[in-house]
Amino acid sequence: MIRLIVYLLILAGVAFGVAWIADRPGALTIDWQGWHLETSVLVAFSALLVLVAVAILGWGLLRLVLRSPDLLTGSLRNRRANRGWAAISRGLIAVGTGDVAGARRAASDAERLIGREPLTQLLAAQAAQLAGDTAAAERAFQAMTQTASTRLLGLRGLHVEARRRGDAEAAQAAAEEAAQLEPGLIWAADAVIESRCLAGDYTGALAMLEREAAHGGLDRAAHRRRRAVLLAAQAQAQELSDPATAREKAVEAAKLAPTLVPAAEIAGRLLGAAGDTRKAAKILEAAFAATPHPDLAEAYLHLRVGDSVRERLKRMRALTARMPSHPESVMALASAAIDAQDFATARSVLAPLLDAPTQRICLLMAELEAAEHNDVGKAREWTARAVRAPRDPAWVADGFVAERWGPISPITGKLDAFVWKVPPGVAASPVLEHEAERVRAAIQAAIEAQLPAPTAAPVVGPEIETVAAPEPADTAPVAPAMPPAASQTPATSQAPAASSAPAANAAPAAVVAMPNLPDDPGPEAASFLDESESKPHASARPPFGV
Repeated sequence: MIRLIVYLLILAGVAFGVAWIADRPGALTIDWQGWHLETSVLVAFSALLVLVAVAILGWGLLRLVLRSPDLLTGSLRNRRANRGWAAISRGLIAVGTGDVAGARRAASDAERLIGREPLTQLLAAQAAQLAGDTAAAERAFQAMTQTASTRLLGLRGLHVEARRRGDAEAAQAAAEEAAQLEPGLIWAADAVIESRCLAGDYTGALAMLEREAAHGGLDRAAHRRRRAVLLAAQAQAQELSDPATAREKAVEAAKLAPTLVPAAEIAGRLLGAAGDTRKAAKILEAAFAATPHPDLAEAYLHLRVGDSVRERLKRMRALTARMPSHPESVMALASAAIDAQDFATARSVLAPLLDAPTQRICLLMAELEAAEHNDVGKAREWTARAVRAPRDPAWVADGFVAERWGPISPITGKLDAFVWKVPPGVAASPVLEHEAERVRAAIQAAIEAQLPAPTAAPVVGPEIETVAAPEPADTAPVAPAMPPAASQTPATSQAPAASSAPAANAAPAAVVAMPNLPDDPGPEAASFLDESESKPHASARPPFGV
């Protein structure tokens, strides 16, 4: 529209000029070298315009003739370049569709037509990667590092190839060089941070994180979260060697990310050990309200060392009051109630979860049955249900289940990869081992409570074996029978008679055989059996699982 208006204005100006000259007639006479020319002003002006136009046209034709070789060469070059860019387009599409032959053919055509352009080198490297030719891919990426415009691209490719072949040193070297050239480059900074975390250099990882944030590679929220994770990792590593420094770092991490469970748990424990229970309780309560976790509950329960079990139960009631129906709150309160022998509270809080109990719920019920009623049979029944019960949440990163939280994934090296969730397809969680030890102790106590006088003979049941103290040589054996527990299967064989020695020497030591936990590695990991069970007995048969 603007060009049309300008054209009309120019046309109007020309028309106005012609009309102005026509309205002012006159004569023009030229005498030169014997030539005499006489004409009007309008005709002379028109002739001048025609002469100028002819001159312009002649100069254009002359330039065209003079430049024709360059124009022909440029035309051929442009045609070749267009064919090369078309080959690059075909090659990228072939790489995307997985056409190895098409990608290689297009890469060869592009390099022949337009030379070693950045996209040509990238296409050649991607075609080699698609074909599985790592050597060719590395050569292409190495060539890119020789040019300033493609150096970062080449370093990225070398880093990826080094990680694929498992060369951690080469991958770290490429990432370090890229991070030096461009600290705000996210992939390079993340790779450097992860490699330094794997080496335990959390100070260096924090320095790289600050450089990345200073160059705009991270937003504020991501920077705070990652810094909190690295500080929590430092606190975890220095907890035993330097508790004061670990406490400071854990507190800072808890401030940056109040929902980060490991930071809050370490800060709470170390602050409690230092006597600052009020600040520790505040940190643990805020974290538990956002993310209920058994480690937080355990740290909160033991903030003060000298508290009685009743005081701990009261404290646990206060912690779980904010989220009373959450499974972690229920289990934490039930465990504290069992320790305080408030069995009614334990049963009431566990009752809503018994329709679909998890492993820890089953083990808590087993402990409750053994502690409240000395009912070994029901305790073992709940223990057997735990083997087939749904799993409880655990620390999971890239499918790897860990007993403790870590700053990076042991599989991929990704920072802040661990998530507290139910492991997919995992037979057991690490929490089960800890809870099962409590059940073993409860059943052991129940068995000891059921034992008769100290002169009672040992009895071998389906899952309980009692071993009497050594007999004096001059004492005749007697064989009284011990009645089984109310819900225990009667024994099918009798053990050797016990000694009639004094009570001080005849107290039997009960040995509890628990069902094997899922993914039990074998006898060497069976922590539920005493050493005496591994010794042969003349008349005792080994206990069997539920």
